[in-house]
Amino acid sequence: MRAFTYERVHTPSEAAAAVARNPGARFLAGGTNLLDLMKLEIDTPTHLIDVNGLELDGIESTPEGGLKIGALVRNTALATDDRVRRDYALLSRSVLAGASTQLRNRATTAGNLVQRTRCPYFYDTNQACNKRAPGSGCSALHGFSHQHAIIGSSDACIATFPSDMAVSLRVFDATVETVRPNGTTRVIPIADFHKLPGNTPHIDNVLDHGELITSVTLPKPIGGKQFYRKVRDRASYAFALISVGAVIQPDGTGRVALGGVAHKPWRVDAAEQHLPSGAKPVTERLLAGANPTHENEFKIALVQRTLAGVLADAKKG
Repeated sequence: MRAFTYERVHTPSEAAAAVARNPGARFLAGGTNLLDLMKLEIDTPTHLIDVNGLELDGIESTPEGGLKIGALVRNTALATDDRVRRDYALLSRSVLAGASTQLRNRATTAGNLVQRTRCPYFYDTNQACNKRAPGSGCSALHGFSHQHAIIGSSDACIATFPSDMAVSLRVFDATVETVRPNGTTRVIPIADFHKLPGNTPHIDNVLDHGELITSVTLPKPIGGKQFYRKVRDRASYAFALISVGAVIQPDGTGRVALGGVAHKPWRVDAAEQHLPSGAKPVTERLLAGANPTHENEFKIALVQRTLAGVLADAKKG
């Protein structure tokens, strides 16, 4: 790990301005991803801005009937909150499906949204990776691609976004609130937050340098039966091969998003109107235009079978 300087701040605006002044600065919250990247010298910040002292660790009801989740709410606190478990069970289940208890006790809501890919070629500095070193190439394209993206990828990158939580946030149409270095704020729909790789796979999301996430807001509850199914190579502490987050209403309509298939949580609104007809027509529309490798084309069938299981369970009493 390379040497760095350290600073504590007292307000979100102060934090944003402090990072913006220094191109090599990063925010530090739970550190469950950033510190690993620093140890491997994948990310080499010269200055860390500690935001843990900010009052962004609460969960509040909104006037519209939803929930406002502070950026520093730890994953464990989010998953076990009574309101989340009652009205947004999918969110609770997706968070509990990720990482270990120790990591969930430290990881934050905002940190979960901005974590980097777990592609092994990204983590191996001896391998070419456009996400880590733009212009160097993508070793995964012709390498071991079992875990990689099957849709929304490009010739520059086929990595996936690892978050479980983000899949459920996409189902609920959550919004991300931020503060910019000049003190202004903005609201970003979760659908627009993460970027597809295109020719710039090193840019994971739409945040500007120094822009700080302050909260995530959930709209009012939508009811229905809520499911999060995560399929992985081993039973625990593994990232998803694919995951399915779904809310199914009594009439068979609903919402569905996928994890483990793209650079972002994958949801296609037009596919959802086919939910009453079964998993096959939904999967065909969700993954229209998929471009898998020979090693991960099994994910298409895996999505259909997992969604079929969800729909079958939704029909049970």
